[in-house]
Amino acid sequence: MALRIPSRLAANCRKTSEGAAWLNRLPEVLHCLTRRWSLTIGEPFEGEDVSCAWVARAVRDDGTSAVLKIGMPHMEGEHEIDGLRFWNGDPTVRILDCDDDLGAMLIEQCVPGLTLRTLPEPEQDLVIAPLLRRLWRIPPEPHPFRRLSALVRHWGEETLADIEQWPDQELVREGLCLLEELSRSSPFDKLLATDLHAGNVLQAEREPWLVIDPKPFVGDPAFDATQHLFNCRGRLQSDPRGTITRFADLVNVSVERVRLWMFARAAAEPREDWADDGSMALARSLASRWV
Repeated sequence: MALRIPSRLAANCRKTSEGAAWLNRLPEVLHCLTRRWSLTIGEPFEGEDVSCAWVARAVRDDGTSAVLKIGMPHMEGEHEIDGLRFWNGDPTVRILDCDDDLGAMLIEQCVPGLTLRTLPEPEQDLVIAPLLRRLWRIPPEPHPFRRLSALVRHWGEETLADIEQWPDQELVREGLCLLEELSRSSPFDKLLATDLHAGNVLQAEREPWLVIDPKPFVGDPAFDATQHLFNCRGRLQSDPRGTITRFADLVNVSVERVRLWMFARAAAEPREDWADDGSMALARSLASRWV
């Protein structure tokens, strides 16, 4: 039987030769891991959040339920396994086994596993904020984690490659400069999740909610407030100041730093369609300091 590949994952793999090669190797890798870890594998998860990994429920030969995740090579997720080791279940899912070379991990299954998206956004705020505060720690040296500036530099290169598509040259260039400025090292830097939103928080038994899919970088905690906020577009459009202020206060970071990060990302973060994603309108609404 052919291996089923979630549609968003397949589309992402087709964007690069590295992704296509990984996809071609996936059946062999899956066969190897199921034998090594004595697994019975279910159907892969599919949905809007399954875009950079093949993920499926698994049962070990001792009857233990787990989740098998095999990550597609991509810059942002390079140290996910290292991050999960560092946080060690507080407040993330725990690793049961892993293969760093293959980017594969066997992780604890969250039961019932519903995403935080099942709650209204204001209630999501109250769950995500304390999770972020628990994640923000200083990893002891030596550690493998990259600076947030490396992620910003990677984004800048992608955005510059699309310069002919920019709808507002001045705004995008201002965003790029601000991204570089905000990502500079600071004594207040912590290890960040960088992609924590309601789709990456699952209902569980060990704790009410656990974090999955961290993409760890060391940098400004105010950056970590932005991903959840970008997933609250309706509130941002109707009340950007109130929405950002509420969440920044909940995570105890500077409202102004969060506003600046939000503007810079909305103006200059890479995207597939520069014409229609709504980010430029958001950037313009955030461009001026609030009074």
